[in-house]
Amino acid sequence: MSIPTLERETDLDAAQQPDTPWVTIVWNDPVNLQTYVSYVFRTYFGHPRAEAERLMLLVHNEGRAVVASGGREEMERHVEAMHDFGLWATLTRDGS
Repeated sequence: MSIPTLERETDLDAAQQPDTPWVTIVWNDPVNLQTYVSYVFRTYFGHPRAEAERLMLLVHNEGRAVVASGGREEMERHVEAMHDFGLWATLTRDGS
């Protein structure tokens, strides 16, 4: 039994589309100190001091910063970890 052409084309389209990466976003809040946010970025993500400071300043000045990108499950773990550190974080599909 053959698969109708329309279904076959749909399956090929889905298989050919690359998996859009997800991103973890940390948002500014009125509670956490800048030094603490930078510390979390260094210790959890392993960012060098300069990169952690750059991301922290984005959070502070722009209201948010993308701190990681990858698969959805990994980004969900990062968001949960940021919550455990007391930071406000969300995930979304990478729109860039």
